[in-house]
Amino acid sequence: MTNICLFAGTTEGRRITDFLSKQDVELTVCTATEYGGQLINPSERVKISDKRLTEKEIFDLLKTDHFDLVIDATHPYAVEATDNIREACAKTGTEYKRLERDSFVNSRDIRTVPDIPAAVNFLNSVDGNILLTTGSKDLIKFSGINDFSDRVYARVLPMPGSLEACSAAGVKLSHIIAMQGPFSEEMNIAMIRSVHAEWLVTKDSGETGGVEEKYTAARRENAGLIVIGRPLQSNGMTESEIIAMLCDRYNFIRKPKVTVLGIGPGDRSQMTHAANHVAGTADCLIGARRMLDSFSGERKHNFEAISPEVIAEYIKTHYEYQHFCVLMSGDSGFFSGTRRLLPLLADCDVEIIPGISSLSYFCAKLQKTYEEVLTVSLHGRDADISRAVQDHEQIFVLTGGENTVTSICQKLSDSGLDNVLLYIGERLSYPDEKITKGMPKDFLCGSFDPLSVILIENSSTDRIVTHGIPDDCFIRSSGEKGPVPMTKSEIRSICLSKMALTEKAVCWDIGSGTGSVSVEMALCAKKGIVYAVEKDPAALELSKKNALRMKASNIQFIEGSAPEACADLPEPTHVIIGGASGKIREIIRILFAKGTDIRIVATAVSLESAAELTDINKQFNFSDSEVVMVQIAKSKKAGNHHLMIGGNPVYIFTMQISGQK
Repeated sequence: MTNICLFAGTTEGRRITDFLSKQDVELTVCTATEYGGQLINPSERVKISDKRLTEKEIFDLLKTDHFDLVIDATHPYAVEATDNIREACAKTGTEYKRLERDSFVNSRDIRTVPDIPAAVNFLNSVDGNILLTTGSKDLIKFSGINDFSDRVYARVLPMPGSLEACSAAGVKLSHIIAMQGPFSEEMNIAMIRSVHAEWLVTKDSGETGGVEEKYTAARRENAGLIVIGRPLQSNGMTESEIIAMLCDRYNFIRKPKVTVLGIGPGDRSQMTHAANHVAGTADCLIGARRMLDSFSGERKHNFEAISPEVIAEYIKTHYEYQHFCVLMSGDSGFFSGTRRLLPLLADCDVEIIPGISSLSYFCAKLQKTYEEVLTVSLHGRDADISRAVQDHEQIFVLTGGENTVTSICQKLSDSGLDNVLLYIGERLSYPDEKITKGMPKDFLCGSFDPLSVILIENSSTDRIVTHGIPDDCFIRSSGEKGPVPMTKSEIRSICLSKMALTEKAVCWDIGSGTGSVSVEMALCAKKGIVYAVEKDPAALELSKKNALRMKASNIQFIEGSAPEACADLPEPTHVIIGGASGKIREIIRILFAKGTDIRIVATAVSLESAAELTDINKQFNFSDSEVVMVQIAKSKKAGNHHLMIGGNPVYIFTMQISGQK
């Protein structure tokens, strides 16, 4: 079994200990104090030494226990300890790895000094109170500061040894802040204010040591930040590199915990207790900047990302963190990135914690229930919002990208939905939250926050749902050319029945004319799409007008003759052929080439067209076919009587393509 010795006492050391305690390894952890030992999570395979070891004691430990590897994860400023560990490893022939923190000193706003004497010299050249956050070990070296007992406040660990060091240096009892970190930016600000510090002194302990929180707190309070530079050391390895090395060398298994967290509408006051608890215990927070800002008070590493692929790759490659928390806006299961992320986390221990959705929050604000509300996301998605509003009494819409509040209202207005009622919620849960009520026309020229939602109410949804719209509902005149040919209501009804449309059907209407069949198909295939193909530009414009009039928004209009105009169209599931201009065979051929499951309905009025369709039925290998001849007679008033006036017979051919591609 692998035998490893870890010199800890740092956050990284504790995290490496947690990782190794889950592996098949014998682990000895050495801390310089009893307090440091208490911070190590107990485990059967972990032996803890909680006293400061001399060079000889380290040598004796390594010589006796014959470790395979020694990891030095002591503080960057623990020069003596590092020298002793390295020397003992050299004498015993034990492999040595040094953990090295990244430096934070990367800003021109930071005054860096090489050592403590240089810091004292500088502080003697300026006035104002001083907050020392360098620990108690070297505190006496700062006693040369002018008016030390009056100007200096020391933040140290709550340990007897720390208090003794404060007393030895001459720090007043009232100037001692004995607390255990980590310290957030807000807590640092509170301490700076409480002691009226004009200078804050720290070591370059890196991100893990909380330098960033000290830096941002000092900037916000206009206090000067003095950073004592690190002692020169040989190059080491980052925490992530050390854990990766351990996994590669000893086949250790890394299975990080990932909590996918729904954080609610945004403001932290709306997050659940469970969400706040998990976010507070995780090693690393991942999410969009807006969401990470909600946790700015936490001294956590965070990574700004929204792409599931980027998030998963970060988790996979950052070995130093064992518990990641991925922040999702609203509820983790409500139009969230969770669905795309989960398959990418197969090698992780995943937990999902839901949050308060924007739907739930907004409806509560409006004092409305949402049992029957249709939810539609237009945040990076496409959806037929006009159709949704037309068919439902209540619709909740998530806006985003090009689908702004204004553009959505424009679509509703263009579709004739001018009388629906809208509730617009901007920046829900934040202090500047705003809720507005009105009609689409009221918001056509408005400006709204990108973080907006809409609840739309339509009281006029009870409309005819059966096909066979009356003929006089369609516009037929195209100007000088007179009426455009149109499939009559009764024939249209039979054709649509033979089509056996589905909600998600992809339809071609070849020779759309007035667009009556296209409109009826679009209204039936609510989640599908209809391609209306027409060679006559005037007739095509008429089709567009009728589609707008009937609120059939899922139609795309194609100008041109079939089959050439159909070459680039997607594979259809249903095709109706009303006008083929003598090219019906070519159209059938392209359909056989296009798909494996297509239902075709074609109509013929002349005997020649019927004969050609009959021959096509024989020529092509349809899996099923049927021919119906229909003759419709309609009543017409003649004086005090009504006569039945018969129309021409119509032949309706139904043909099925199955598995022929």
